[in-house]
Amino acid sequence: MSTSVSPAPQAQGEGAALAYTFIARTSEVEPGYALQVQVEGRPPLAVVCLEGEYFVMDDTCTHGDASMAEGEIVGCEIECPFHAGRFDIRTGAATTYPCTKALMVYPVKVEDEQIFAALDAGHCADDAA
Repeated sequence: MSTSVSPAPQAQGEGAALAYTFIARTSEVEPGYALQVQVEGRPPLAVVCLEGEYFVMDDTCTHGDASMAEGEIVGCEIECPFHAGRFDIRTGAATTYPCTKALMVYPVKVEDEQIFAALDAGHCADDAA
């Protein structure tokens, strides 16, 4: 499943005044599945709901040109549909070979059943090492 959105509207975040971009409505993200979202001017994103919490990450596998939204959700991991490598949905960390490079993940907030992500504040688990 995929959807396309324009970069507007944005909601201002607390603290460091992060700019949050609308990603999807919560009703569009089925538990146990990832939703591919196209935001104008950016590579595709994947949105996942785990136990009522929403996560936004880059949709393209770091090992091959596969859409993570087409992969299977296994616990807290998303499995690449090409080579069965996995990533932690919460952190983006690569957890199963052949994937070794983390996915970029983005801060998320939910307001009025709308999911927003701070696309200029993404972080990669590899950078924390």
